[in-house]
Amino acid sequence: MTNRRKFLQQTGAAALGGWLLPRLANASLSNKAVQPIGLQLYTLGDLMTTDTKGTLQKLAAIGYKELESAGSQKGNFYGYKPKEFASMVKDMGMNWRSAHVGGAPFTIEQVMKMAKTAADSARMQKIAERIKNMPPMLNLKNDYQRLADDAAEGGISYLVCSSIPVNTLDEIKTAVEVFSKAGEACKKVGVQFAYHNHTTEFDQVEGHRPFDYILSNTDKDMVKMELDLAWATKANQDPVELFKLHPGRFPLWHVKDLDKTNKNPAEVGTGLVDFKRIFDNAKESGMKYFFVEQDQAPQPLQNVTNSFNYLNKLLG
Repeated sequence: MTNRRKFLQQTGAAALGGWLLPRLANASLSNKAVQPIGLQLYTLGDLMTTDTKGTLQKLAAIGYKELESAGSQKGNFYGYKPKEFASMVKDMGMNWRSAHVGGAPFTIEQVMKMAKTAADSARMQKIAERIKNMPPMLNLKNDYQRLADDAAEGGISYLVCSSIPVNTLDEIKTAVEVFSKAGEACKKVGVQFAYHNHTTEFDQVEGHRPFDYILSNTDKDMVKMELDLAWATKANQDPVELFKLHPGRFPLWHVKDLDKTNKNPAEVGTGLVDFKRIFDNAKESGMKYFFVEQDQAPQPLQNVTNSFNYLNKLLG
């Protein structure tokens, strides 16, 4: 009887442990709200226009599950119609979740104003050359309804303004107007609008900080944020404190790192950004999807493989 009682106690404890331990583990991760690893396709440069299908196949083989598109020499969807691109992504076992589009046309001077260091200036010069060589693109200031309709046609969840001039108070007010109209147009077709930051949103402009002005003067449900973790860090902002300041307003992240020496974009996990602490506070941010990004990646496919492997290990 004693042996039987002892056996039941031991097996009961084991069963309870088997039920409880996974739940305790999940509870400890609950604030991370971890999602499958995504990629911002801008990272791949011309690969997305020279070999769209082959490049997507390689991303699927690496393990990426979520994608965010960007503008290209062939337009917003790499020369495809929204439904065509969505179907191609789906056939490879991935999900197209978000699309970057321009907010308003930039002049070369406006692009260069975003540079704060010699390294920034060189990077912005490359971006300026890229913009100059691109065909005319749809933008939210002039084409917000068309872009919202395209997003709905592609079945994506988010339409994101990749950038917009915010160097003067008039430009900031224009951004607010553009975002409000885009947010309304997106809501009508079942898409969420969001804005992606660089470092300039945290500079003082005529007594205002663009980041605060935009968030304070737009509807929190109509206009969300895609927080670029690297650019926020480079601007001496703590992403976790931004989450606390605007809880639930950051459904999207760009998971980007900064080189420890020159603060240029680097492979995730090799630089300055404290990703563990940030992911530990994902729930407060309202994060739904996150996308690896590395501007001007020198070896794009190898770089995104290394970043994926780091995040896969970090997030377990």
